[in-house]
Amino acid sequence: MDTPQSDLEAIRKILADLTTRVYRIEQRLQMEAQPAVNRPPAAAPPPPPSAVNPAAPTPSSTDKMPATPQVPTASSVLLPVQSNGDLESRIGSHWLNRIGIAALLIGISYFLKFAFDNNWIGPTGRVTIGILAGIAMVIWSERFRAHGYKAFSYSLKAVGIGALYLSLWAAFQVYNLIPSGVAFAMMLAVTAATAAMALAEDAQILAAFALAGGFSTPVLLSTGQNRELALFIYVAILDLATLILVTFKPWRRLLVMSYAGTLLLYLGWYSSFYSRNQLGLTIGFATLFFAIFAIAPLVTLQPEGEIAIFASIPAILAFVNAGVYFLQAYVMVHEVDKTYMAWFALALAAIYIYLSRQVHARELTPGASEILYYLHLAVALGFITIAIPIRLDAHWITIGWFVEAGILLWVANRIKSDFLNVFALGALVLGVVRLLAIDNFTTTQLIFNTRMATHAVAVAVLGAVAWYAAKREDEPARTVAAVAVVALNVLALIALSREVGDYYSRQMADFRPALRNQWRAAYAELHRIEIERDFTYSALWMAYGAMLMVIGFLRRSAFVRWQALILIAATIVKVFVYDVSELDRQYRIVSFIVLGVLLLTISFVYQRDWLKLSSKANEGSAK
Repeated sequence: MDTPQSDLEAIRKILADLTTRVYRIEQRLQMEAQPAVNRPPAAAPPPPPSAVNPAAPTPSSTDKMPATPQVPTASSVLLPVQSNGDLESRIGSHWLNRIGIAALLIGISYFLKFAFDNNWIGPTGRVTIGILAGIAMVIWSERFRAHGYKAFSYSLKAVGIGALYLSLWAAFQVYNLIPSGVAFAMMLAVTAATAAMALAEDAQILAAFALAGGFSTPVLLSTGQNRELALFIYVAILDLATLILVTFKPWRRLLVMSYAGTLLLYLGWYSSFYSRNQLGLTIGFATLFFAIFAIAPLVTLQPEGEIAIFASIPAILAFVNAGVYFLQAYVMVHEVDKTYMAWFALALAAIYIYLSRQVHARELTPGASEILYYLHLAVALGFITIAIPIRLDAHWITIGWFVEAGILLWVANRIKSDFLNVFALGALVLGVVRLLAIDNFTTTQLIFNTRMATHAVAVAVLGAVAWYAAKREDEPARTVAAVAVVALNVLALIALSREVGDYYSRQMADFRPALRNQWRAAYAELHRIEIERDFTYSALWMAYGAMLMVIGFLRRSAFVRWQALILIAATIVKVFVYDVSELDRQYRIVSFIVLGVLLLTISFVYQRDWLKLSSKANEGSAK
């Protein structure tokens, strides 16, 4: 019964017919998409194999299906593939375009200069020609944009917009044809028209032209007079317009242009016109500019597939904005009252802590959100650190940094933040460096004085660092704990040694006036005090080493015991090398006896093996 076979043949014929029709439709669409000049002659498409031979054998399920016919594309017909095609296209469409525009403008400028030199054209005609040429070039550029030549169109627009600004500048500054108000209004109209074209054409480059023209307007129309209020109101309007623009368009690079223009105009005005009686108004505008660019990173849109360097623009802008604003305020306010400046730094710290929380509250890109969060937090901590030396003096700066380190350490461990731990360690390092290299203490009382109090705060914070780090199990934390313990012991020993030195220095100072009259007796007394001081150093180091050894045995800490051994070794060197030659006989005897007793005691403890060190060593070798 051949009914199934006949049905199969009918289905095959229908499929062959459909395939042929689709193929012809695709060919016709591609030919219509090509320009008429370059359109190749139409040729009848070859029918699919199934259409030529309907009775061809039907492929089985194991055979491959026939491949889809490869249709030639318009690009393969019109532009043959060449290795240097991209370079040739770039040279022809971009480089020659710019060179041609430059040559044309140079030729026109030479002609106009020749005409001006021969008085063929008066001032009014010159300005009129410039304005009309600028408008014509902008209109002409739209024709190229409509045909898909956007790069060429934007180049023409740039030339036309530049011609408009320069013509208006010449009408005001060079020929005095129009007043400043009219020139400003006309330049503002050019800026607004350029911004409108940027929005209509969705072109960031045109928005950049508008910003460049907008910030150039005050420079072009400057008369050398101090017009702070009008200038900064105008700049604030430009900045707010940029902020609104980047809220709806992912044009982050405009923020850099706007900030750079604002900063240059501000610095130019400040260097020429600022005086102390303008403090309030100037700080007010600086604060307004700061607020605009502090908000900007939170509201800007991020384009998809943005280059990494442009994706970091908001973070870089936030950091630069904070630093520049603080420096501006510091220069103006610090001379008035540094206490106000310290509170100002703390207020900025609070603002950036709030901004860091807002970053998490908003739905930003995950990577950008994390960078901004940590950057705002870092800036806040930086302002807190700066406020301490501004407000405090002498050793109180050091204590302030130690307290800041302790607070940051406590908060970091409460919220499990390694970022804050890093800043805590940074503040701690600042305090230690200042304590050892900068602070100069004048003490009149032994032990209970400001120097020992400052060292005690440092030792307490280092102890907290070691304790928090020891609770963690990762290797970096263990390293931090070890360094903190060593630093703690070194600072404590330095503090006690300085107390010994100051105690004997005060005794020596009482005998120095006697050197003028009874120099022999005074010199002998000074030598005796020096011997006592050197002996006290040895005794202090031995006692501290013994204390560390006891703690190491009680805590079963090899790390602490090694510190004790190193300190005792240093003491041994001092006793055998220095004390033998410098100390009197009685002090020499006491030094050696005390050192010998200490060493024998430690040796006896190790020989008794109270810590079972030998058994641990045997176990390790057996393994």
